[in-house]
Amino acid sequence: MRKTAIVTGASSGIGAATAKRLAAEGFNVVLAARRHDRCDALAKEITETVPGAGTVAAVTLDVTSQESVDALAAAVGTCHVLVNNAGGAIGLDSVATADLADWQAMYDTNVLGLVRVTKAILPKLIESGAGHVVNVTSLAAHVPYEGGGGYNAAKHAAYAVNDVMRLELVAEPVRITEIAPGLVKTEEFSLVRFRGDEERAAKPYEGVPEPLVAEDIADCVAWAVTRPPHVNIDRIDVQPRVQAAPYKLYRE
Repeated sequence: MRKTAIVTGASSGIGAATAKRLAAEGFNVVLAARRHDRCDALAKEITETVPGAGTVAAVTLDVTSQESVDALAAAVGTCHVLVNNAGGAIGLDSVATADLADWQAMYDTNVLGLVRVTKAILPKLIESGAGHVVNVTSLAAHVPYEGGGGYNAAKHAAYAVNDVMRLELVAEPVRITEIAPGLVKTEEFSLVRFRGDEERAAKPYEGVPEPLVAEDIADCVAWAVTRPPHVNIDRIDVQPRVQAAPYKLYRE
């Protein structure tokens, strides 16, 4: 029997790459994101290009809306894997100049969104007898850096929720894994962070010989969820070889 995986934030970047990889690993995949048109296109691409792909469904999801999350839960029957990937950063302001609306938006997506979706899908994961929650956070969840206050705070909270879940669900047939990426070059993360300013969005990657790409993170997710059911991978910190910390990168 094929297992089913839900991937949030699946319309681009790490989410899209993860959905493709899990389909290649034999999972039925539910693509969940706000941009339904992009999820539809990705579902078609996976079905047509991934050998042996199972069912691929697209569901509109806004993790900040309880109504939307409830609709996702109602649309999905059995679920074995939930990849909480939806999130993101906004701005690079200091605490002294912080826009609290940005902080609120980051918390709503990265933390409350993660909890909202997990809470809705958890009964299905437990019922499967071999469930797995994968929370995609960031090295920002563990290492503060200047200008990262809002994002650091949100991802630190997501990391705390991940570890609390490991404690609370230890008696249940559900594994909990955190994937904490460093610098990943995707088409949208930095562009969203800097509100469409392409010049500013390009700067974090300038001179970096080989930043991570979305497929590197998808590889980590796939490895974690395909371990034997008794094996829990608590956390994977993954960064390019040329990165030693969020603020320490070798640039050519």
